[in-house]
This record gives sequence, structure tokens and C-alpha cells, in this order.
Amino acid sequence: MIDFMLSPVFIWLVLMCIFIIVEIITVGLTSIWFAGGALAALLSAIVGMPQIVQIILFFAVSFIFIFFTRPFALKFVKPHNIKTNYEEIIGKEVQVTDRIDNRAGTGTAVCNGQEWTARSMEDDIIIEVGESVQVIDIRGVKLFVRPK
Repeated sequence: MIDFMLSPVFIWLVLMCIFIIVEIITVGLTSIWFAGGALAALLSAIVGMPQIVQIILFFAVSFIFIFFTRPFALKFVKPHNIKTNYEEIIGKEVQVTDRIDNRAGTGTAVCNGQEWTARSMEDDIIIEVGESVQVIDIRGVKLFVRPK
């Protein structure tokens, strides 16, 4: 029994189970890649390959899984990233409530009921009250806009 517990087949099997259990507990795609590497090493141990080959296979397969499949897997695990409030404003149409003049340092616009300091993307463009503009960028607490 002790001989079996020290055999590479048993060790790789235990490691694979540990990686799978950790993955089930964390559900964050953290260790499933190493379970795949342990499976490759386990199969190589079953067919009688030397331990150095098993170890190399473990690291190589784990790396390949991490490098090539993780980006695709993350898209399916976390497909709906929710934007923060300010990111949702970019691209929206807003109303100018105070004349936007970058040289004079004036301008406000209302978006979702909140008043923001607004600046034009181009310094020489002046935007009058009541005009609709599109939010291009947000820097700090200022909307950078462009006329529609």
C-alpha cells in the first residue's frame, strides 16, 4: 500500500483531485489549468514515462492551457462586465446648460439629471446653451464634448 501511495500515478492523481477541488471551491478559473497538466502527467506515468518527462509535461500542458485557453474561457465566465456610472455617459447625447467656451473656462451640461462641467474637444469651438452635444471623454469631473 505504501509503495502505491509513493508511485507517480498516485501522486499525479492526488494532485489532479486537489486542483479540481480548489477550482470547485474558488470558481474563478484559478487551478483548472493545473488539473489538466496533472492529467497529462498522470497519463504519462501510467504508460511508464520517466518522472522528468512527467514533470515537464505537467508544466508544459498547464502553461499551454493558461496561455491559450484562459482568455477565451474568461469571456464565457464573465461575459457581462457592468460599466461604472461614468463610463455609461461616454457616447451619450447631453444638453448644454451654460455656454461652453474653453478659452473663457465656462460651460456646463446636464446628463441624467446631474450637472457637469463641460468642455469642448476643440478649443476654438463655442457651443451655445440648449445645443445637444455628444460626450466623447471624461477627465476628472469634466465632460469633454463635441457638437452633434
